[in-house]
Amino acid sequence: MKLVRRDIDRNGEGSVVLVPEEPEDMWHAYNMVQVGDYLESTTIRKVTLESSTGSVSANKVRTTLNIEVETVDFDSQACVLRVKGRNASENQYVKMGAYHTLDLELNRKFTLGKHLWDSVVLERLDYACDPTQHADLAAVIMQEGLAHICLVTSCMTLVRAKLETHIPRKRRGSCEQHTKGLHRFYDQILQAILRHVNFDVVKCVLIASPGFVKDQFAEYLFAQAIKQDYKILTENKSKFILVHSSSGFKHSLKEILADPVVTSKLADTKAAGEVRALDDFYQMLQNDPDRAFYGFKQIEKAANLNAIEVLLVSDELFRSNDVQKRQRYVRLVDSVKENGGEVKIFSSLHVSGEQLGQLTGVAAILRFPMSDDTSDED
Repeated sequence: MKLVRRDIDRNGEGSVVLVPEEPEDMWHAYNMVQVGDYLESTTIRKVTLESSTGSVSANKVRTTLNIEVETVDFDSQACVLRVKGRNASENQYVKMGAYHTLDLELNRKFTLGKHLWDSVVLERLDYACDPTQHADLAAVIMQEGLAHICLVTSCMTLVRAKLETHIPRKRRGSCEQHTKGLHRFYDQILQAILRHVNFDVVKCVLIASPGFVKDQFAEYLFAQAIKQDYKILTENKSKFILVHSSSGFKHSLKEILADPVVTSKLADTKAAGEVRALDDFYQMLQNDPDRAFYGFKQIEKAANLNAIEVLLVSDELFRSNDVQKRQRYVRLVDSVKENGGEVKIFSSLHVSGEQLGQLTGVAAILRFPMSDDTSDED
């Protein structure tokens, strides 16, 4: 995300001008645009014009609108952000108060104004505009006849291709059709890797499957790379890691990222850090349940006693249309940070974030044990 201008006063009111440059930037924008904000961008509007002779014509015109946000909709697969609201500024084509939907697009700047830029949104803004954050992990999760090619960024898991192919069974005395079917399937995956994986950015490509499917595919992949002279694959062979998964479905990504071999390779990625933190929470819940809390009321009481060591919170909670509810979570995050605790904000588009969402979206590992009786006393 490119930051063109930042004008926020000491009270937290103001605006920023941003240019989304890649699909993940639209996810960051979705997490920053909230109901009640003001959004300004260029758009196409159909207008009806009446000439002096009385004839009426309908034309599409490009104009700049400033709307007060009422609804925000994000398509995670297409990475498109649609924001609906009422026109808040004078415009020759659109009346004040008239509804309009702005489509935020890549490489088109927009201005976002808020009455209050809270600490969570400001952190998101700084993070989005940090040029060092990219999609640094790719994963091919496969089983015989099914494969998912995923890009794992710091904030979301993007399924770039889903491949399903019927592979004929082996017949007694003849495996020819089975082998041909497998090679067709492997070639589809190879082409998808070439199309979707940017090796200039990606640090690691995981190939995961049950059994020996991953080994057979890797053998085919590098044999074809030499045969077809795919230099980009041979030059980046060291980036490929073969790991076990229970299936070829997307949800297997969580167990893959928890693998110690993978974790050591991805020590600096946010995705692996989230999975590690969630695993630590589940282990604490099993071994020392008085130091593992989830649910807002319990965690708020623990925060008041300065008991939180690590706070896990889903970014979905900061997109609530209820301003008071949103501010309660912002205050909780600020409180934990002020008291020396660590805060991990999980992306709801990651498998780990989806799992945290099933635990009310907020959980914590405590510095010391607290029973329900202890937490109720405060």
